[in-house]
Amino acid sequence: MSPETPTIRTEVQVMFFDTDCAAVVHNIAYLRFIETARTYLAEKLGMGLRDMARSQVFPVVVRTEIDYKRPAILGDNLVVLGRLERVERSRFWCAFQIVRSPEETLLVESRQMCAVVQMPSGKPVRLPADWAVRYAHLTAKRGDGTGGEA
Repeated sequence: MSPETPTIRTEVQVMFFDTDCAAVVHNIAYLRFIETARTYLAEKLGMGLRDMARSQVFPVVVRTEIDYKRPAILGDNLVVLGRLERVERSRFWCAFQIVRSPEETLLVESRQMCAVVQMPSGKPVRLPADWAVRYAHLTAKRGDGTGGEA
């Protein structure tokens, strides 16, 4: 991974409200953990909460892929690792892993495709122009097999 790749690390302890009646983390709770990490990652990308509220330009999730490898349980300490994975013209992908700490057991892998939209119209807008340069190593090229835009 290139040093210019934005990354984030968040920590969470599994609470009672995150679990089902067997004290196993409910699948939707993992998405909340990822949402928190994605919000911090967006801030690193220049999309802080206050700036978004002021500009009314927001990154929105268009697609989520998630693989549950092992369950987390009540009281576990988890680490969510996130990174900018791919940049296209009008959308970007973030990748996440959730691991149990301290042994770093992989529990969940996820990817999210995001687009940037102007509210209240909901119209898509292009990614910031400097992303093409700053994150050139993450730009999908035509014919590279990633299915991305040029």
